Formats: sequence, C-alpha cells, structure tokens
Amino acid sequence: MEAVTIGPLAFPFGLLALFGALLAGLGVAKWAARARRVDAESLLWLVVLAGLVAARLTFVFLYQDQYLAAPWSMLDIRDGGFFGPAGLLAIAVATAWLAWRNKERRASLLYAVGAGVTVWMAAAMVPLAMPAPRMQVPQITLVDTSGRNIRLEDFAGKPLVINLWASWCPPCRREMPVLGAAQLRHPEVSFVFANQGESQETVRNYLAGESFGLDNVLLDSGRQLTSILGSGALPTTLFFNAQGVLVDQRMGELSAATLAQRLESLQLR
Repeated sequence: MEAVTIGPLAFPFGLLALFGALLAGLGVAKWAARARRVDAESLLWLVVLAGLVAARLTFVFLYQDQYLAAPWSMLDIRDGGFFGPAGLLAIAVATAWLAWRNKERRASLLYAVGAGVTVWMAAAMVPLAMPAPRMQVPQITLVDTSGRNIRLEDFAGKPLVINLWASWCPPCRREMPVLGAAQLRHPEVSFVFANQGESQETVRNYLAGESFGLDNVLLDSGRQLTSILGSGALPTTLFFNAQGVLVDQRMGELSAATLAQRLESLQLR
C-alpha cells in the first residue's frame, strides 16, 4: 500500500503512519499530564526531533555526493530522504537518556513513546497483511510528441522508470532536471515521461522552453496510468525491474539522492 486516496487527494501511507504514531504518543502524554499531573509532552517532542534529525543526517551522509552538488537541498525534506533504522536507534537512545535524566516523568515518557512505536509498527504491518497484487508494466499504448504510437511493453527487457507529470505541477517541473540527468547517466535503465492529460501542443511548447533534453516523452491524454494506479497525485514515479514487475513507487518530488537510492534498489531486484 503506497498511498491512501480520499477523493482527489492522495496521502503517502508512510507519512500517515508517522502522523498516527505521533498523535498516539501525544495523546498518551496528554493523558499522563491530566491523570498523573506529569508533563512528558516536551520530552516526547525532543525524542521525535532526535529521530527525524538522525534519520535525515544519515541519509544525507549516505548520499552525500548528490547533496554536495546543491548543499541547500539537504534542508529540503520534501524529497523523503530519511534512513529509518538510524531514526529508530536515535529514538531509543534519546528515550533512554531523557528517562534516566527525568525520573519523575520517566513512566509517562516511556508510555508515550511506547504508544507511538506500537502504532507505527502496527501500521507497518498493514502492507504485509494486505499485500497489493504484483503490478506489471501496463499494456497500454501512448503517443509521443510527434504523434507516433508507443507501447509501454516495448520497453521491457531492462529496468524501467515511468514518471507521471504535468507542466502545471511545480514539483514535477523541479524534478525534471534530476530525472533528465539520470537518464543520461544510466543508459541501462529506460526512462519514460508520461504527461497526464495535457495536449500535444501544450507539452511541446513547454519542453521547447526548457533545456531538459528528455527522451521518451509520451502523452497520456486519457490519464490511463493514473486510472490504473487509482491515484491522480503528481508527480508519481514508478520503478519496474527488468522482468517488468513494479518494485517501488514514489509519490512526490524526487531529489538526486532519493532517485539514486531507488535506482540502486532497482538494479538489485
């Protein structure tokens, strides 16, 4: 399960799980403040901050080459670049330290962190309990900017990345240079840029005003791919292995680092 769709809105499942865990921890902390007259909420926020910072810094360190090319991008957490194990370790260490230093708030803090971790672990089990069917490269035909029919299955035989985008979508435009550079660096991977719902003239005029140099720009005027996914969220990027099986999906903007992470995973599957 990649996302929860409500009407026209789509929410990444991992983000919802994180918010659910945070709300559970804050709820227990507030209950403790009323029932035990002990305020552990401020300590809980320190634990959360420690986990997020550790997860982000570790990810930045692992993909430092990509971030050093644009140092300020290290602060842009919209790319979803976090290393979960480091975050969990930091949460455990911070909880132990704060519990040791704050004897009177120890029990409340442990209850709050325990509630949050329990909710997060339960949410993590949902995709395992409700596995999605293995999605293959959709057997549909799209049109390129010259009007020629292109079948997506014709890209089978090596890893395939399909990016769903539109010219009116700011994060789509921001990630285009990243995807274009990756297309040049990784000839062993096919990249397809499937525009969603716009006319040939709109797409051609937009690309003419940019210097992306993208290959395989296709027009999905009927938004077939968003119908197959059950979500119209843009940008969305799909990662298929050489056997044509979907192995990863990113809903939201990609940075050079988060794209590199997924390409590494794609090569191994």
